[in-house]
Amino acid sequence: MGRFSLSQDLGIDLGTANTLVFVKGKGVVVREPTVVAKNIETREIESVGKSARNMIGRTPGNISVVRPMKDGVIADYDTTAVMMKFFIKQAMSRRSLFAKKPNVMICVPSGITMVEERAVVDATKQAGAKEAYPIAEPFASAIGAGLPVWEPTGSMIVDIGGGTTEVAVISLGGIVTSRSIRTAGDNMDESVTNYIRKHYNLMIGERSAESIKMDIGVAGEVKEDVEMDIRGRDLLTGLPKTITITAREIADSLNDTVEDIVEAVKDTLETTPPELAADIMDRGIVLSGGGSLLKNLDKIISDETKMPVFVTDDPLESVAIGTGKSLEYIRHFRSHPNVSSRPTVE
Repeated sequence: MGRFSLSQDLGIDLGTANTLVFVKGKGVVVREPTVVAKNIETREIESVGKSARNMIGRTPGNISVVRPMKDGVIADYDTTAVMMKFFIKQAMSRRSLFAKKPNVMICVPSGITMVEERAVVDATKQAGAKEAYPIAEPFASAIGAGLPVWEPTGSMIVDIGGGTTEVAVISLGGIVTSRSIRTAGDNMDESVTNYIRKHYNLMIGERSAESIKMDIGVAGEVKEDVEMDIRGRDLLTGLPKTITITAREIADSLNDTVEDIVEAVKDTLETTPPELAADIMDRGIVLSGGGSLLKNLDKIISDETKMPVFVTDDPLESVAIGTGKSLEYIRHFRSHPNVSSRPTVE
């Protein structure tokens, strides 16, 4: 029996758009959309994750597809707890019959309130965790990106998720200055949807907007103006309709969101101590999260800050990997809950 570990610690990136689970010694084993399908009449959970996401916009009247996380915090407590229980069970499907409840390192936005953080911790325990330790999202992302967070040198991380953009300067195992704005990938999708509705009287779905952003979305000036056919419902006739949209139009629709992210980066740099600012000038700014994959975003931030900007090798998983790696420092998080100061959220 001595060969088997009776406890498997987990790191969970509970994101607005996707949830990833890191199992100590195995890496990221669960990558699922943070989506749940519920039966309105019986109140039972019909589906979770990818299968629930495939139902978006395609369900009968008695089934509702919800995203229980909003802007990085829990919007539907009970649904979040059930969803997390499903993901934890999925991650630990091969555990021993004698296995104990796992300790869980859970990611939270750096700017959430104590009440919001407590809700995440309680939901994690309700889902089957023995103990739950919150870790600030940009700190976890910096660990996952391989930045020297424990050394006396400044590292700057910009994590653009689904619900929040987290900007932080990290040194000596803590967040020195940070900014958390509730403008991120979901706002980009919403901007695309609103633009097409306003200019073409066409209603498109959530998944269509995301596909448009990923396929032809660009930050800033468009050098090669590609086109894309999209389908939706004509708001004037109520009938299905196909239109052709250009990358330049999508870039225009994304301008405000991109500007908000750039401003958050500049505001954080303005409050950074001079010594750490000098380190960041040398090392550059690191981008992570799904939103960092928007074409040309790194160049826009670099032009505005006059600093080198890099996208981490694995932007979609860097937070989950960092959360998992932080399990090695679990004693540190017991005595330093949520390693960051609490900035103002906008």
